[in-house]
Amino acid sequence: MDTPDFSFEKNSPYQPVCGIDEAGRGPWAGPVVASAVVLNPENIPDGLNDSKKLTAKRRDILFDAIIGTAMVGIGCASVEEIDEFNILNATYLAMCRAVEDLPTPPHYALIDGNRIPPYMSCDAEAIVKGDGRSLSIAAASIVAKVTRDRLMVALAQQFPGYGWERNAGYGVKAHQEGLDRLGVTPHHRVSFKPIHKMLYQDN
Repeated sequence: MDTPDFSFEKNSPYQPVCGIDEAGRGPWAGPVVASAVVLNPENIPDGLNDSKKLTAKRRDILFDAIIGTAMVGIGCASVEEIDEFNILNATYLAMCRAVEDLPTPPHYALIDGNRIPPYMSCDAEAIVKGDGRSLSIAAASIVAKVTRDRLMVALAQQFPGYGWERNAGYGVKAHQEGLDRLGVTPHHRVSFKPIHKMLYQDN
C-alpha cells in the first residue's frame, strides 16, 4: 500500500514548507476546520497517513505526537461564514487562518486538493489526494480531523440528541432522526439543502 513521504517537502526550493488540509466540508452541522503543519524533518512521527485511513485511537496518538514535534496552526470557519460565503470559500478562509496561526510563517504550502485558496500568504501548490502522498498534508489531515471531532463532541454535550459525538455532524440516520425530533440548532448549516428544506417546510 502506498504511504505518504517527504519528497514534496524536500524538493521544494522554499523552506519552511507547511502541509494544509481540512475536515468538515460535508457535515450538516458545525464549523469547517483546517490545519497547517510544518514537520521537523529530524523528528517526524511514525505512521502518518490520510486521517481517513486511521482509527480514531491512532489519530489521537498521532495528534499528540504531531503537536509535540511540529509547528501547528489551526483555523476555523463558523457555520455563519459557511452560510454566508458557501462551503468552498469558508474552507479557504479556514485554511488561510490555519497558516496565519503558525508560530513562524511558512514560505511554501502544500494543499490537499486541486485548488489553491486565494489570499494565501505564501506560494502554494495543490496536490490531489495529497493526504496520501505528502507527510505534511497527512499530519494536517490528522490535526484537522481530531480537532473538529473534539469540537463536535463538546457541541453534542450542549445539544444532545443528534449523535454529533459519534457522527461529527454528518447527515447519517441518527442525525436525521434528531432533526425530525428536536428541530434545527444554531449550529446547523442552513445553506445546506436538507436543513434549508426543513426550515422552509416549517415556514
